[in-house]
Amino acid sequence: MLPALHVFEYAVLRAVPRVEREEFMNIGVVVFCRAQGFLQCACARPEAPFEARLQAFGGPDLDLDDLRARLAAFGQICRGRPAGGLIGGLPLAERFRWLTATRSTVLQTSAVHPGLTADAAATLAPLFAALVM
Repeated sequence: MLPALHVFEYAVLRAVPRVEREEFMNIGVVVFCRAQGFLQCACARPEAPFEARLQAFGGPDLDLDDLRARLAAFGQICRGRPAGGLIGGLPLAERFRWLTATRSTVLQTSAVHPGLTADAAATLAPLFAALVM
């Protein structure tokens, strides 16, 4: 018997050092599956050698400490941590919608894409590998 497949949604996290130029570098993935109660992200850490790539892409004005803080907040919201503030206390679907809403900041997300999975947690790593690494 085949395992049950569930709809999941994902978006790519993007570093956008200069918003006005609309250039970005993929740095993470967020995956949401309502049926499995799953919301999690995987992010490349802005540390060497990835830090060197980001700095070369973003130039000397890119604030890596700010980007690290934004990524940490993103993860706290996914996990529903109190440190995620009011958004971190929302239900999973609302958190995912808030995280993937269009914004004009140094950390943005792609459009949301659907898929089918038997295990959302096991889907996160291959998506991260294919879209970020």
